[in-house]
Amino acid sequence: MITIGVLLFPEVEELDFAGPFEVLSYVNKLIPASVELKIIAESLEPVKCFNGLRVLPDQTTAECPQLDILVIPGGQGRKPAAKNPVLLEFIKRQHEGSLYTCSVCTGAFLLAEAGLLSGKQATTYHTAFAELAAFPDVTVVNQKVVQDGKVITGGGVSSGLELGFHVLQLLFGRLIARDVARRIEYNWGLDD
Repeated sequence: MITIGVLLFPEVEELDFAGPFEVLSYVNKLIPASVELKIIAESLEPVKCFNGLRVLPDQTTAECPQLDILVIPGGQGRKPAAKNPVLLEFIKRQHEGSLYTCSVCTGAFLLAEAGLLSGKQATTYHTAFAELAAFPDVTVVNQKVVQDGKVITGGGVSSGLELGFHVLQLLFGRLIARDVARRIEYNWGLDD
């Protein structure tokens, strides 16, 4: 079973994590018990998201075991989150043993602050390209999804869906990813 953690913090953008969560968990309907998704946060207290949704974490960063994949969303709360030493240390520790470390939208700034984008190509929300390019040795690419080694970044809020399909394709192949897209009625990989 592949373990996937989605890191949440106050004022996180809901679609940044709900999109990839839906896509990545849907594969269990095709291949039962193939992935386990967990919501991770600094504490088990409800996380209040940017638009008011409250989410209960499954595990804390302190108790979370090594994950195969870590997904880091963005949103207005990314600025304090990117300066939080607990979250940055968690990201670095998880990255060491992960298959893939991913970000959606401005979640890329947490990867940058953790030093994981140095020497890498990455993307983020279109209005934040210059801000991300100011980090040393980060090459910003204007694409929905950018993979550089085991780091995968998604461009904007809705790119979390695209990132989810990209990861599904890496893990289970293009046919499974396309089948998930078809079943959730999303136009990904359906034209080829």
